[in-house]
Amino acid sequence: MSALKVELVAADRKVWEGEASMVSARSIDGELGILPGHTPLLGVLVTGDVRIATGGGDETVTIDSGFLSVDHDRVVIVADNVDAASLTSTPTA
Repeated sequence: MSALKVELVAADRKVWEGEASMVSARSIDGELGILPGHTPLLGVLVTGDVRIATGGGDETVTIDSGFLSVDHDRVVIVADNVDAASLTSTPTA
């Protein structure tokens, strides 16, 4: 099974990078669930939680508004502010 390559970026730093089996976030159009093989997408995100399902468990961070880009199993999430205090795993490159 393929995996998603995920980058979570705040305005001032890269917060997390690694592989995931699923990413979910809330957009202006509703909840998004991204799995490997998802069609290309550019979505505007609203303030809320972003959940990243990794091999080591689920990671949840709270973001301010931002955007999410999906293309060829690569997910990039960019937000002004990211509260990463709840991250439990060390990001992998």
